[in-house]
Amino acid sequence: MHRWSELFIPTLREAPSDAEVASHKFLVRAGYIRQLAAGIYSYLFLGNRSFNKIMGIVRQEMDKIGQEFYLPALHPREVWEASGRWDLMGENLFRLKDRKGADLCLGMTEEEVMTEIARKELRSYKQLPQIWYQITPKFRDELRPKSGLLRIRQFMMKDAYSFDIDAAGLDVSYKKHYETYRRIFDRCGLKYMVVEADSGAMGGKESHEFMVRTPAGEDQIVSCDGCNYAANLEKATSKLDAVEDLKAEGDGSPLEVHTPGQKTIEEVARFLGVSPKNKIKTLALIAEVKDEKEKTGKTKSRGIVVLMRGDHQLNEAKLNGTVGTAIRPMDEAEIKSLFKSPAGYLGPMGIEWAKDLKKDADRPVLLVDKALEGRSNLIAGANKEDYHIKNLTPGKDFHPTAYADLRAVTAGEVCPSCGSALRIDTAVEIGHIFKLGYRYTDAMGARVLDKNGKEVTPIMGSYGIGIERILTAAIEQSNASGGIAGRMYPGSLDCERLKKRTGNIAQQAKKNPGEFVQDFSCQRRRPSCVTGQSRAVQGMSASNTIGPKYQNGCRC
Repeated sequence: MHRWSELFIPTLREAPSDAEVASHKFLVRAGYIRQLAAGIYSYLFLGNRSFNKIMGIVRQEMDKIGQEFYLPALHPREVWEASGRWDLMGENLFRLKDRKGADLCLGMTEEEVMTEIARKELRSYKQLPQIWYQITPKFRDELRPKSGLLRIRQFMMKDAYSFDIDAAGLDVSYKKHYETYRRIFDRCGLKYMVVEADSGAMGGKESHEFMVRTPAGEDQIVSCDGCNYAANLEKATSKLDAVEDLKAEGDGSPLEVHTPGQKTIEEVARFLGVSPKNKIKTLALIAEVKDEKEKTGKTKSRGIVVLMRGDHQLNEAKLNGTVGTAIRPMDEAEIKSLFKSPAGYLGPMGIEWAKDLKKDADRPVLLVDKALEGRSNLIAGANKEDYHIKNLTPGKDFHPTAYADLRAVTAGEVCPSCGSALRIDTAVEIGHIFKLGYRYTDAMGARVLDKNGKEVTPIMGSYGIGIERILTAAIEQSNASGGIAGRMYPGSLDCERLKKRTGNIAQQAKKNPGEFVQDFSCQRRRPSCVTGQSRAVQGMSASNTIGPKYQNGCRC
């Protein structure tokens, strides 16, 4: 038992000026955390107790399906190069050198380290399946840390990894984690949604995010109130209303028209008297890809041209998933080199496009959004200054390298499942599960023998939970004007319940060493109204303790 007056709980009357979201304000005011540097926080007594409670819940549930490891934060460059992520992660990865000049990094996830263990130790299908997890600090060199503990540079994460002999086994491991995560978040008292998600730099084909709706979030989720459809904006799809195509002009062949000074979609549509839905938007991009001919690991630039319906916006996550590498806009010189035209008049005609995304590496790629598939008599740039072309039909007048879903969904579009209107909300991601497939085990050479004695590659899953995000999401959902507690603050996450006790505190302390109480020495130093307000801010769920002096008539 601890006397309240002896604890270090530095509360503040006002929130810091740079605190914008509720969780940041209350965690600082309540004395849970203090900032050391941008995106780096110290967790004080109350904060540490709350995080330990969260980790206890996570550990209890994860121990039912897996085994806990403790892995190093320092990783050698070689394992990240083996997976291909040393270059892919760019400036987000903290990098350093030791005194011998060897390259190291601070781990933001543990796929490489876990796969290295599996590569060295797993030999037979009899050792599978395996589920390994850990709860340790991770590091990410955020460009702009903000929102308190929602976007930071050092954070606590539970990350788990499964190894199975085949896809059917992975399905079982994935389902185990899906159900375990629901139990964890249910026990933490959170109102959350499970949404289809993009795997991003983690790789893999199937993934789900566990999201909490809150204005403090940075992610956007698309959902339908009419059914159970929900997806991250990076993954979401919708049904489009039918669009009436323009009638062909002349003999129906591509027709060049003069559009002096008209560059934007809106300007050209207005000038020609058509809807932007009948125009093609041309996006000129560059991807840095490995030069397969040189076989030196060097990269070369490859043009990636995307065609969208004029009124649609590109979803960059969908494009990155389709291309498989990072992209950037073409500069003016690159545009003129490929299109022989200035920006504002670009289109697909007159260029020999790659027939396959992975082949024809010397040719530029033409990706056409599925919203344009089957359309006819569209209008695009003529690759000639002050000119556009009418009567363009994809697949007839030009041949895309591939069609792909590349557009961003907007609120009010039709749900792909039930036909109701879709809504878009901001949300915080508290957990994410991935079916990684063979990306890491294949790249890093992990092999086992199957029951026929044949060497096969294990298949992987990856499963993460942000420990800080559970607490911040709970506060965002539950805070009241007076502080963290409110009426809905989940009791399972209380930093501690104040114990109502009478009698000799010293004797009680021996019986209950893990508890702490408020004693009247605290009241003498601070008015009772102040201590009451502090407890409200801090998320305390009980009130005063009555000590022996009160029983003897002392009112102090």
